[in-house]
Amino acid sequence: MRNAVTALLSVIVYLHGFNSSPASFKAGVLRERLARAGRAAEFAAPQLPPSPRRAIAVVQEVLARHPAAALVGSSLGGYYATWLAEQHGLRAVLVNPAVRPYELLRDYRGPQRNLYTGERYELTAGHLAELRELEVAQITRPERYLLLVATGDEVLDYRRAVEKYRGCAQVVAESGDHAFGNFAAYLDTVLRFCGIAA
Repeated sequence: MRNAVTALLSVIVYLHGFNSSPASFKAGVLRERLARAGRAAEFAAPQLPPSPRRAIAVVQEVLARHPAAALVGSSLGGYYATWLAEQHGLRAVLVNPAVRPYELLRDYRGPQRNLYTGERYELTAGHLAELRELEVAQITRPERYLLLVATGDEVLDYRRAVEKYRGCAQVVAESGDHAFGNFAAYLDTVLRFCGIAA
């Protein structure tokens, strides 16, 4: 018999990272697995605008159609997923999540180009302020989160995420990288946490 989470789940919403897109590797792995299981309609991966405020609005529109969603967020997408999980009471899988992106991206202010879409835009102090508005000071229900981090992350200090999500289910993968290239090896764990049988 399916558990309550499986019965209620309507979609997995994947949130990509900074200057990334729904065409990213991890999104593709999730999309392909669900498609093979005949559940392609249960996957959503919106293109997130550079503005954090607008990015959240885009995801809110998806969640309005699928209120029983589970979130999978990578890097900056993990930061967004945390705020959304707290606001909507959702489960969230966080892959090498950014903990304080408003600090991390400070030195990136200026012209940017999305690596996948080619979109050019300006990263501004206003964007950093919008990120700070989304800070979750403390996780309210650790059981709603699964953290996946790689000790070899060359972009983020994985220890910050381990501390931030203390009490949550955690997988600390030795070595690896920021892209979490061995994501497929953990896909069954991710899907089970989201309420989909592997």
